[in-house]
Amino acid sequence: MKALILAGGMGKRLRPLTDDKPKPMIPISDKPILEWQITWLKSHNIRDFVLCTGYLGDNIIEYFGNGEQLEVNIEYSKEDEPLGTGGALMQSRSLLESESSFLVMNGDIMTNIDPSSLIHNLNDDLIGTIAVVALRSPFGEIEIQDDGLISSFTEKPILDDHWINAGIYCFSNNIFNYLSDVGSLESDVFPILATENKLSAIKQNNVKWRSIDSHKDIEEAQKEFNS
Repeated sequence: MKALILAGGMGKRLRPLTDDKPKPMIPISDKPILEWQITWLKSHNIRDFVLCTGYLGDNIIEYFGNGEQLEVNIEYSKEDEPLGTGGALMQSRSLLESESSFLVMNGDIMTNIDPSSLIHNLNDDLIGTIAVVALRSPFGEIEIQDDGLISSFTEKPILDDHWINAGIYCFSNNIFNYLSDVGSLESDVFPILATENKLSAIKQNNVKWRSIDSHKDIEEAQKEFNS
């Protein structure tokens, strides 16, 4: 099975780190996010990759080449201008359409999710499966008694009744029937698939997951994934 990684992000909020490199090449404990991702997927027997590059994409190609140093196979799909997540996947069609199914993931996440949970749940009635993780509150939570006294503080709790898109998908190759040359998976494609009951959420519990969107995320990921 192939895995496509959407690695064209500019990462404006992470400047100046992204002035000379694309967001997926930001180092976490001296290793680019993309290398973490490839190593993680390789540990689950995924060895064939398509990297969708855009902003400063040559940085990625020069670093990884054909994947030989990591003992994987890497192909590239290059965006000359931003196409959106759906458009980037559509542009990669020729590299994927011979596969009955394949993984897709955002190039700015760190995780230890087992992707086989998505692969095994994809069936003929579905176009895709999406990994979802419980939302972590950005704030501390205070529990207040009926008399107004505070009984407890919980710092940034996991909200188990709220689920968010983890940015990891397994698609049937029928996904290409829903894509256009420019567009977003999240806002253009997923709502249609949900209406047609062709998209399934696979809840991930007790996993590590972090989207690298800020300098603080980098600091937290350094601690969480340093082992």
